[in-house]
Amino acid sequence: MAAAEENTARLPPEDEKLSIGANLAYGLQHVLTMYGGIVAVPLIIGQASGLTPADVGLLVTASLFAGGLATILQTIGIPFFGSRLPLVQGVSFSGVATMIAITGHGGIQAVLGAVIAASFIGLLITPVFSRVTRFFPPIVTGIVITTIGLTLMPVAAGWAMGGNRNAPDFGSQANVLLAAATLMIVLLLSKLGSAAISRLSILIAIIIGTGIAYAAGIADFSRVMNGPFVALPQIFHFGYPVFDVAAIVSMCIVIMVTLVETSADILAVGEIVGTKVDARRLGDGLRADMLSSILAPVVGSFTQSAFAQNVGLVAVTGIKSRFVVATGGLFLVALGLLPIVGRIVAAVPSSVLGGAGLVLFGTVAASGIRTLAKVDYENNMNLIIVATSIGFGMIPIASPGFYEHFPAWIITIFHSGISSAALMAIMLNLLFNHLTTGNSDQQSVFVAGTERLIRYQDIAGLHDGDYFLNGKLYDANGTEVPLVPAEAH
Repeated sequence: MAAAEENTARLPPEDEKLSIGANLAYGLQHVLTMYGGIVAVPLIIGQASGLTPADVGLLVTASLFAGGLATILQTIGIPFFGSRLPLVQGVSFSGVATMIAITGHGGIQAVLGAVIAASFIGLLITPVFSRVTRFFPPIVTGIVITTIGLTLMPVAAGWAMGGNRNAPDFGSQANVLLAAATLMIVLLLSKLGSAAISRLSILIAIIIGTGIAYAAGIADFSRVMNGPFVALPQIFHFGYPVFDVAAIVSMCIVIMVTLVETSADILAVGEIVGTKVDARRLGDGLRADMLSSILAPVVGSFTQSAFAQNVGLVAVTGIKSRFVVATGGLFLVALGLLPIVGRIVAAVPSSVLGGAGLVLFGTVAASGIRTLAKVDYENNMNLIIVATSIGFGMIPIASPGFYEHFPAWIITIFHSGISSAALMAIMLNLLFNHLTTGNSDQQSVFVAGTERLIRYQDIAGLHDGDYFLNGKLYDANGTEVPLVPAEAH
């Protein structure tokens, strides 16, 4: 018995096995948190491609199905594939602009072909990315985690206002008040003495918030029964992929960004869970990401990536088990096979998700700040690294059109605040903390401002052996030396 208890104590946090009920409840909470994000990309691409509503629905279903399988692969893993960490996978936002551009020239088939080819190239180069963990110290991971939380805030705000910017009630008092009510429910449930209720506060708040919305006439479940109950994924429903060289090159840039973002998410969740992410684990996670992206177009989906908002959910709930997230992956697969269930989840008002998202995304930023608190800021340039990287990452958030006059490949890389901050943090960390040749021995104002300073004239009157004790100055013989008040100068 003692040996069994010792083995349990040594079990990594991500390997904790909860009850079936807990897995189902927490797994569903993960699905509800990211559902809006995973269906947004196929909706956007489908509309840009001029697909019929029925085909757009198939794109959505395919994305749910592919995201579920990718999540299971990432969490449960097979040899050489899967980080075995609590990471939810889904369609990546990084390539939306590029895929829309590709549809204008080659249609949806060219998009699918570019995703397959570029993801295969990404799979080949993952060994390079898996060996860069030493370039992701706490200062880099802290910057990335903080930026992830901050860049997701506009998403939460958009949800709280209603989600659809073209809707007449977008930003209405009813939507904002519903989001505020959901937020208050999350806070009140978190304050209760029950650990189980506190951990499920997000899910319970979403359910209660949806009930309030339904009573107020905001939630619409009238379309739940429209359409088939069961629908199997259709292989190459949109035609066989077309491999266009220009489209593949453009998508390769997206894959580079996706690898950076997924690396950051894997390292971030490792930091939150308390598990060291070495080169092998990072490589396995990136390979799972790329393999999922290669296979997703077969059923009509796109590049797969870790979802940052679910990293926040791991932080806010404290539930670190990868089996919980794997259960969420099973839910996604079920949603991909059972469109009626997806329609029920889709009926949850965006404003309800916005209220919960404010807590979730804020928790991500707070986790990053906590990591940055561990960084040494004395006699180095770490403060300017943090300041510049976070500021750089906020540019596309504060001014979304900042790069609109630049080439498409620059827009692809830097339109994401997460990738912008990550790239800047990595480069500046290399410049100041690794490539020390040429560093000035004269401290800059940024270094000087990070530590205690005493002016020479303040100590010019001291003698050898003088010491301070309890706020008083004494000489070497123990005789008190009177201090002249500042106003007497």
